[in-house]
Amino acid sequence: MRIGIDARELTGRPTGVGRYLVELLTEWAGDPDAARHTFTLYTHATPAWLPEAFRSSVRIVPGAGGTRWEQRDLARAIAADRPGVFFAPGYTAPLTAAAPVVVAVHDVSFFAHPEWFGWREGLRRRHLTAWSARRARRVITISEFSRREIVAHIGLPEARIQVIYPGIRPPASPATAARDPLVLYVGSLFQRRHVDALITAFAQVRAGVPGARLEIVGENRTRPHIDFDALVARLGLGEAVSLRSYVDEATLGDLYDRAAVFVFLSAYEGFGLTPLEALAAGAAPVVLDTPVAREVLGPAARFVPPVAAVHGVIADALTDLLTDVPGRAALLAHAGDVLGRYQWRDAARATLHVLEEAAGV
Repeated sequence: MRIGIDARELTGRPTGVGRYLVELLTEWAGDPDAARHTFTLYTHATPAWLPEAFRSSVRIVPGAGGTRWEQRDLARAIAADRPGVFFAPGYTAPLTAAAPVVVAVHDVSFFAHPEWFGWREGLRRRHLTAWSARRARRVITISEFSRREIVAHIGLPEARIQVIYPGIRPPASPATAARDPLVLYVGSLFQRRHVDALITAFAQVRAGVPGARLEIVGENRTRPHIDFDALVARLGLGEAVSLRSYVDEATLGDLYDRAAVFVFLSAYEGFGLTPLEALAAGAAPVVLDTPVAREVLGPAARFVPPVAAVHGVIADALTDLLTDVPGRAALLAHAGDVLGRYQWRDAARATLHVLEEAAGV
């Protein structure tokens, strides 16, 4: 069977959906069941990050790679090739795709919190995601929380939605107990992730933990725009805080290996992968107390109340985990049981099974 895949998220700097797809492809490259199928990866430009086994599977469909490309140019390419099934890993698919469609909807924040999006962008996301999900033969999502949200906001029956947890790659070297007094955040900077509250709380941490540093890695996508550099300067944090929009995998791995604490104060996520990556590397996660954070991290995280503007609560949690080594070790003792639930091999096999079911194989 020919499996078509929307692979445009593999161009440029793959993050989020791009990393998700790369991990699935990496597992399929060595899976005998996947070897029974032929894959075509449709994209508008040469992928920047792709397993070697799939380099000959790329089909370049010229265009800009946006919604018009998806709905017109990609749809035409699918109609010409007629794959047995088409996998859209990033929320939306061509509405006229000439094949059974499986779409992955990772979250529906644009439905649950439209105020976080510009009106045009929010409208586009809501309409295209809802139409794509309703038309799809099957929908994949990444947590029970997201399945409930898709049912509530899009109106799909639960039976059409398959929860498949993503996986975690173990770090290259074993985690060590000795850590720098380093607090780390990784992920795009949105209002819902309260990075401004983190920086404000860190000013209190810095006063009580000599040498403490805060590393923030992620593209600033706040709307309305928040000037985090100005906030750092106003709080007098200077060189104690580093803000970078992107780092390569080696640099990211080094940050995970050195950080004592990882912070992710998100009010809404479909899953939240970076706290698990930090946990796997031996950094203790501090997260907002939300249903999805409880589902994903269980006992292996320190939870702070959703009223994240209470900077003192955040500062106390960070200070505690930076200074109380036995307490941090007790939290990290749960890491093995939690991380064991998230294997890319299992995610890839389950996803392939859904694609085969949708195609009637």
